[in-house]
Amino acid sequence: MPIAGKGMLLTSMNIDAKDEAEFNRWYDREHLEERVAIDGFLEARRYVAHAGNPKYLSLYSTETFEVLDSPAYRAALSNQTAWSKANIARFQNMIRAVARITISQGTGRGAALGIIRLRLSGGEDKLRAALREQLDPAQLDGIISMHLIESDPALSKPITDDPSTPNPGAGDWFVLIDATDVGAVPSAAARFLDNAALKPLVISSGVYRLMWDIAKSDLG
Repeated sequence: MPIAGKGMLLTSMNIDAKDEAEFNRWYDREHLEERVAIDGFLEARRYVAHAGNPKYLSLYSTETFEVLDSPAYRAALSNQTAWSKANIARFQNMIRAVARITISQGTGRGAALGIIRLRLSGGEDKLRAALREQLDPAQLDGIISMHLIESDPALSKPITDDPSTPNPGAGDWFVLIDATDVGAVPSAAARFLDNAALKPLVISSGVYRLMWDIAKSDLG
């Protein structure tokens, strides 16, 4: 599959402008490498919004979905560094989706990412089948691969919020569109945004530029 593994952690957040340099320094010098080093994590990618909100987005791929509820990952969450705690406390409008990769079609990963957030009210099997037909990049110029990730509502809780707070979006699905350039995303996204059956399910959409990525094999 274009996305390595079967599990994915998606995080997205805004950060106050006065804290942005420190936030980026932490992400680039500690956080991504630290997470990829966890047993079962395979790779991570950082993005910044071209047109979307929140501004920053990260994707972490894992060998299996179960890695995202493993003792190793729970230990990492419970033992954040002081630098991590300081930056996490500054997150705004955080999205945290602990998800299964259920569809992944195409070859490779692109320099741009389209993302569409869907909120279901039942009919998961029927919707998944319908999305599989749309998640085919073969006839779309500039689209490398397309994917569906399905959040687990029990695990998808923003770590900056009160865990007892209701979170109606914890079970949302995300369509991911890997593209060679941000300009290639809109025509692919139209398959979902302009689709009469899917449009009522769309919560948000955005286009992001890749900042950098790191794989387990990059670690010393």
